[in-house]
Amino acid sequence: MFVGHFAVALAAKRASPELSLPVLFAAVQFADILWPVLVLAGVEHSRIVPGLMEASALDLQDIGYSHSLVTSLVWSALFAAPYLAQRRARDAALVGGCVFSHYLLDVVTHRPDMPLAPGSDVRWGFGLWNHVVAAVAVESLLFLTGVALYVQGTRARGRMGTLGLGALLVVLCGTWLSGVFGPPPPNIQVVTLSVLVMIPILLVWAWAVDRARLPAGS
Repeated sequence: MFVGHFAVALAAKRASPELSLPVLFAAVQFADILWPVLVLAGVEHSRIVPGLMEASALDLQDIGYSHSLVTSLVWSALFAAPYLAQRRARDAALVGGCVFSHYLLDVVTHRPDMPLAPGSDVRWGFGLWNHVVAAVAVESLLFLTGVALYVQGTRARGRMGTLGLGALLVVLCGTWLSGVFGPPPPNIQVVTLSVLVMIPILLVWAWAVDRARLPAGS
């Protein structure tokens, strides 16, 4: 799943306008920020297998540190901790929930490659990616819902808040659909490096959009 993760961040921003959109983006994508670093370092292992699934060629052989149930709970707690220290329990729950939502959504879409813990042979995955029409329909619905909630809960104060947001959404959708319907990447290194380049750009873009949109009631 790709844009479905960002949908959670957009919805969370509606639920708590005080939260930073780039922080929410980083929260929902934290597992996928860790993953390329760990793959390039040789700690985790993945490869490209054309035709593996209808909607993805990613063979995630060993992703226990970035994507397991146990470590996802740990990453969630780490993200929530600064807000708990400020006695912002609701925001802590939202940010921690955003981090953990990555695991839940990936369990739905992945084949059984989502581990219980690092080194564990217990793995889950409902395999939505094996059915491209259903996968696109489900993720589209999630994304449209998240965008609608965000737009209804904020108002633009300049072109970055309108055109900038629109362009960001187009880039997210284009990246997602090219991954689903385009040719498989030549190797896993291309995927990991692309993620490491794209994520900082998206976070800066989210920061700029966040500054250009105020809560709807303000």
